[in-house]
Amino acid sequence: MRTTVGIIGAGPAGLLLARLLHRAGIGSVVLESRDRAYVEHRQRAGILEQGTVDVLRAAGAGERMDREGLRHDGIELRFGRRRHRVDFPGLTGGRSVMVYAQTEVCKDLIALQLADGGPLLFEAEALAVEDATGDRPRVRFRYQGRDDVLECDYVVGCDGFRGVARKALPPAVSRVFERSYPYAWLGILADVAPSSDELVYARHDRGFALLSMRSPSVSRLYLQVPAETRPEDWTDDAIWAELERRLETDDAWALERGPLTQKSVTPMRSYVHEPMRHGRLFLAGDAAHIVPPTGAKGLNLAVGDVVTFARALTHAEETGSPELLDAYSATCLRRIWQAERFSYDMTTLLHPAPDATAFDARLQLARLERIASSRAAETDLAEAYTGFPLTVAGNKPSA
Repeated sequence: MRTTVGIIGAGPAGLLLARLLHRAGIGSVVLESRDRAYVEHRQRAGILEQGTVDVLRAAGAGERMDREGLRHDGIELRFGRRRHRVDFPGLTGGRSVMVYAQTEVCKDLIALQLADGGPLLFEAEALAVEDATGDRPRVRFRYQGRDDVLECDYVVGCDGFRGVARKALPPAVSRVFERSYPYAWLGILADVAPSSDELVYARHDRGFALLSMRSPSVSRLYLQVPAETRPEDWTDDAIWAELERRLETDDAWALERGPLTQKSVTPMRSYVHEPMRHGRLFLAGDAAHIVPPTGAKGLNLAVGDVVTFARALTHAEETGSPELLDAYSATCLRRIWQAERFSYDMTTLLHPAPDATAFDARLQLARLERIASSRAAETDLAEAYTGFPLTVAGNKPSA
């Protein structure tokens, strides 16, 4: 099998890249180790930055998102039983975010790819990337019970942290930067209308809490828990009681309860692999970087990666110049490190550490008070949350 771009992984990054390349007239093949049902029901991120929303619309994948997604013009910070709303459009010149689950993004992109895109092979397990520094890199994969080879001009690994793409980079050229956090998120899905129109981020001495949603009738909520927590350690009633404690305010606001349909525990870590390119192999999304979910950056960073690659390859095809492809890693990493910084800041702002002192608690409250009282500090948060600009070379914003 032969193509221009071999894409490993049919998450939102790989699927969006295939769509962008198709619209640019560049051929691709997508290899996904899981079946279609798994990809379309894998619960992950749900907050889309303004730039991600714009890219999906431009790629022809925004119709259902615009119809069913929930536009949010702000978030609410809670601390000391008080509430402070951060107004995104007023602070950023009109930017907002969209609540639209990753599962729905994948469904939309899969339908488009199968309708008019290149080959999308489910249950096609990538085994290795070979000859990444040559002119014709290869992906060895297993499909329908037999081994096969995909020959490419370029390979893009969108196959996550445990995928094969990053393993093809020699240890001598790889640098890893990471931090693990001593707590996790216990997340639930509940069949109950959200108790707030916008996301609520709560800092409490007992731990962080987040009130989010998946639709007007489905709530998504999280509790900070010890890193070794298992979902079965918490009963439904205990979860609701703890959420009520951490989200409580001095006004008449109340948390509505409902039946839980899912419980899971998400570990918290920061991770960056440098470089994101080796020869004709490019890394994108979780294959190259992971952020704690507090800043809602994971999916959006992956979108930024594949947009950068698609623009760079299109430029190379049109001009013959490899300039933007050569700059891919440095270009992506500028944005990634800003997102890592913001995600770390949000995480340490809102999560009491297990060994936190009274001094640490006072510092968190002082930081929150600064955001609530300073337009400059509030603007910095709003600009980061709604998304850092995509870049194509140097520090120039993209068109």
